[in-house]
Amino acid sequence: MLVFKFGGASVKDANGIVNLANVVKRYEGEQLLIVVSAMGKTTNALEKLTKAYFNGNDNLHNIFNEIKKYHYDIIEMLFNTPAPIFDDVANTFVEIDWIIEEDPQDEYDYIYDQIVSIGEMVSTRIVSAYLNKVGLKSQWLDVRGYIHTDNTYREGQVQWEKTSQSIHKDIPALLQKGIVVTQGFLGGTSENFTTTLGREGSDYTASIFAASLGADSVTTWKDVPGILNADPKFFKDTVKFDELTYAEAIEMTYYGASVIHPKTIKPLQNAKIPLFVKSFTDPEADGTVIKEDGINKFIKPVIILKQNQVLLSLSAKDYSFISENHLSSIFGLFAQSQVKVNTMQTSALSFSVCFDFYEERFNRLLQNLQQDFKVKYNQGLTLITVRHHSPDALKELTNGKQILLEQVSRNTVQMVVK
Repeated sequence: MLVFKFGGASVKDANGIVNLANVVKRYEGEQLLIVVSAMGKTTNALEKLTKAYFNGNDNLHNIFNEIKKYHYDIIEMLFNTPAPIFDDVANTFVEIDWIIEEDPQDEYDYIYDQIVSIGEMVSTRIVSAYLNKVGLKSQWLDVRGYIHTDNTYREGQVQWEKTSQSIHKDIPALLQKGIVVTQGFLGGTSENFTTTLGREGSDYTASIFAASLGADSVTTWKDVPGILNADPKFFKDTVKFDELTYAEAIEMTYYGASVIHPKTIKPLQNAKIPLFVKSFTDPEADGTVIKEDGINKFIKPVIILKQNQVLLSLSAKDYSFISENHLSSIFGLFAQSQVKVNTMQTSALSFSVCFDFYEERFNRLLQNLQQDFKVKYNQGLTLITVRHHSPDALKELTNGKQILLEQVSRNTVQMVVK
């Protein structure tokens, strides 16, 4: 039994969905569960829609109409009209209409999950319908009834025992009948509200299903040939890893390597399931395999960039030392605001921390911190993490940049730069 995950870039247009079907056709005869992300940049567009709704912007309906048109144009290229998929997608978009016809009453993160999740609901409807059209029998599955989470919106925490029981109850029988197509990134609460698992969480979804079902492998299909030592959008002459150990992959994702969601590896490691990262444009190529006995070969340093960072420094209002009690209070406020720390540094009188900027969470955190601490911060920064570094690589990366914070260990250097 195999689990495939197709990201937004692989289904960004009609040709992408045709290509997905061609890739799937190569595995006819296999039991196959397919996890699909929202199409192209739909998640970004739905985030924009959510902000417009929450802030009462006049362009709300224009944004929504563009999102709908984008999907309907793809459907028209794939299907003869009329086709049932048009009504299925229209009925799914109605869920957003119901939300935005009234003024927002709930917290932003809850509203975010209810709106942004529609991207995956629509994309999977279209993919499943197209697979059936070309003779690849598939069944659409609503993941929210199988991946159960708590009520931490935008960062749903998976309830593993309940999730595993739900998956075991139904999915094996469905796989006997054909391909199962479901949504990445999403979960459901006990009250039947939608949660999301964190941005780029579709990889994590695939690993949850694989671990629960005892899959032979997971393959995540990307627009790159495998896992590279750096993002090719920012660096030339990148090199591909043929193999990586689970441990090295966990380190890379922890520091922000975007090719795999950080939570993806651990369930697969526990179940000893290999993860393949392959190119959807060259499915015959080997890609990269992550497994327990993988071989790590570092021809070049691994370079990871995280942009749109905040560097925030705290000090006690009475100039006292930053103590364990202070740190306990600070981390409690970070957890309460759902802000994850990317790197940190402490001195006698101050504590500095770098994290991703999310406006609503940052404002909430800032307000709480300012009650007890003096706060200074810089925005619009970049966090550079270099694993297996060399002096020449570090010199090249920091040339012409102002380093605001630096940490060096045996295998890893982290620098917050402006």
